[in-house]
Amino acid sequence: MSDRSALVELANFIGRSPLAAPDASARNKALSGMTQRMLPRQRRSVGDMLAVVMALSARTRRMAQDPVNVEIDVFAPGGRRAVRMMLGG
Repeated sequence: MSDRSALVELANFIGRSPLAAPDASARNKALSGMTQRMLPRQRRSVGDMLAVVMALSARTRRMAQDPVNVEIDVFAPGGRRAVRMMLGG
C-alpha cells in the first residue's frame, strides 16, 4: 500500500468518526459508548485472572534477560555486500 493511499484512508476515517458529527446527540452517544467500554466489568473469570498473571510473568521474564544485538548481512551473487541491517543497540 502506498503512503498516499494510507493518508487518504486516514483522512476518510477521521471524517467519518461519530465524534465529528454535527449532531450533539450523536456525539454524546459515541462518548457514552466509549466510557462504558472503559469501565471495569463487574464479573471477572478465573481465565481473565490467569491471562493477566501469565502476561505479567512473560513481561517480567523478558525484562530480566540481557539485551541482544542482531546483525544481518546480505551478499550479492558477486560477493559484494547488498544489504546490512543492525537491530538493537
